[in-house]
Amino acid sequence: MASSQDKKEELHVLLVAFSAQGHINPLLRLGKTLLTKGLHVTLATTQIVYHRVFKPTTADDATVPASITTNGIQVIFFSDGFGTGKDRKVLNVDHFMDIIGKVGPNNLSNLIKEHFINNSKKLACIINNPFIPWVADVAANFNIPCACLWIQPCALYAIYYRFYNNLNQFPTQQNPQMTVHLPGLPPLQPQDLPSFLLPSNTHQSMPKVLKEVFQHANKIKWFLANSFHHLEKEAIASMDEVCPITTVGPLVPPSLVGQEETEDVGLEMWRAGESCMEWLNQQAPSSVIYVSFGSLLEFSSKELESIAKALKNSSKPFLWVNKGVDREQEEQVVQLLKGLVEKRKERGMVVSWCPQTKVLSHPAIACFLTHCGWNSILEAITTGTPMVAWPKWTDQPTNAKLISDVFRLGVRLAPDAEGFVAAEEVERAFQRIFAAAEFRSNASELKRAAREAVSPGGSSDRNIQSFVDEIIGGRFGE
Repeated sequence: MASSQDKKEELHVLLVAFSAQGHINPLLRLGKTLLTKGLHVTLATTQIVYHRVFKPTTADDATVPASITTNGIQVIFFSDGFGTGKDRKVLNVDHFMDIIGKVGPNNLSNLIKEHFINNSKKLACIINNPFIPWVADVAANFNIPCACLWIQPCALYAIYYRFYNNLNQFPTQQNPQMTVHLPGLPPLQPQDLPSFLLPSNTHQSMPKVLKEVFQHANKIKWFLANSFHHLEKEAIASMDEVCPITTVGPLVPPSLVGQEETEDVGLEMWRAGESCMEWLNQQAPSSVIYVSFGSLLEFSSKELESIAKALKNSSKPFLWVNKGVDREQEEQVVQLLKGLVEKRKERGMVVSWCPQTKVLSHPAIACFLTHCGWNSILEAITTGTPMVAWPKWTDQPTNAKLISDVFRLGVRLAPDAEGFVAAEEVERAFQRIFAAAEFRSNASELKRAAREAVSPGGSSDRNIQSFVDEIIGGRFGE
């Protein structure tokens, strides 16, 4: 009989994600850990990732290799139904999700046949994320168990599951302002809920995708979460008897949890400059306000003015990552802060992109004004950085609620009756962050707990080992 180690060396796990950096990188980091547990790991992603990351080009007919390898993980590519050129810039979410949902299953199936079935490799498990639910159907067609890596908080997992399975009451057209009461979570007002669940939601594709995941959760053998038990133990416990979820994170760059930076497998879709690091080195400890809203959100001119005014009036040094929708908007920010960012010796710096994990780890950073994307929140938690929350849509409002009322790591900005956040409100938030030692104390405690979770024998490390053992013993045991 073959030993357990021999079996692990024969088994392959396939990770599947489309071309979103925040979707790919948590999967890759989970995959890297699975590698250390003795499994072979492959990532299947869309062809645009090859062109943006590995060989940038705008040619629609550029040749994509059968596979490449990054830090021990093989990467293979399938078409999402679109080219690689300028036409992608006008894609909206609904259209993209509709097309990839139609062409993705067949294209992924062909990859699996080519790289695994035809080569007699034992594909033990397929791991997707919740925004490509059709992967579970592909896995079932090959009789391969499927896991889903949930890339938002466990609190969101609980909310969506209860909503789509009608287990609790949520706002309706008739009662849009109702308070939602769920086990393991504080009372939630409409402004605390994910935008896709509100009667006002206008996006059609994402609710359709989430409904498919949570009304057919039996297609998924394992739900894994990019979180850690100490952070969300009440929300996790609330689902134990409903549809359990297991924490395997935080899946952040290893340097943020005390591990070797060279072990990271994350891909960068955007090229980050390092000029801001030299500037940060000249700033006092815990003095700098870091501002970044990711690469997708658009802010109005009026909102940009609010941020600029608040930064001016704060009397604190600041680093603003402003990836504007166009050059005109980027120039507007520079003009709004004219006199403060013209020279490096001045009080602030504006850049189009930066190495965020290095920035958050820098001792000069005092707080993080964020749109509340979950990856950014985890990076702030693992660096012990308090936050000012300015959520816009999808999971961000709930994440902001967690920051302020559950994790107690910062302040959530309060918009006026028209939904506008005034400069004075932003200034008050900065003042509270700098005045309250509680936020930094709580951040320090969660930073410690995050490192403990992924250390050998920690809660997430044990959960990953149990997952690996179940793959080996459950599917291929003798």
